[in-house]
Amino acid sequence: MNIQTKLISREISEYLWRSGQTVSTAESCTAGNVSSAIAALPGASNYFRGGVVAYSNDLKVKLLGVPSALIEEKGAVSEDVARVMAEGAIEHLQTHYGVAVTGFAGPGGGPEAPVGTIYVAVGTKEQIDVRELRGDDGREENVARATLTALQMLLERLKNDFPLVVE
Repeated sequence: MNIQTKLISREISEYLWRSGQTVSTAESCTAGNVSSAIAALPGASNYFRGGVVAYSNDLKVKLLGVPSALIEEKGAVSEDVARVMAEGAIEHLQTHYGVAVTGFAGPGGGPEAPVGTIYVAVGTKEQIDVRELRGDDGREENVARATLTALQMLLERLKNDFPLVVE
């Protein structure tokens, strides 16, 4: 984990700890890296309930509630699937916030999008924001960029939702 990821994780921890909110993850191409960063600090069990690493489409359907018709229509690497994965994490892991990542980290892409196409979704059951990442810098860098983006988006959301929690 790089220093920037560690610093953001520490700040996320402060916001979640002080606000009493909880978070869960649903990850595909990042394979648990977002979960690992969130859970890296002592006391994370107070706000991090868990995560689902769902590489296969059938697990996205079974564990996160992504409709198979949506995957067939839009592809597993899509804004809509990322949004539903985040919603599924919130619902099935019973948290206030959900973070989801789906994409083609490399070396290959898919029929929906080229390698380096990644969607990151963060939010609550009331509102999920999705950001699209493009560009192939190699698998390791693509995963690191997606992980950092997910953490940055979560931190931005927490700062917006709880502006006075951490001073």
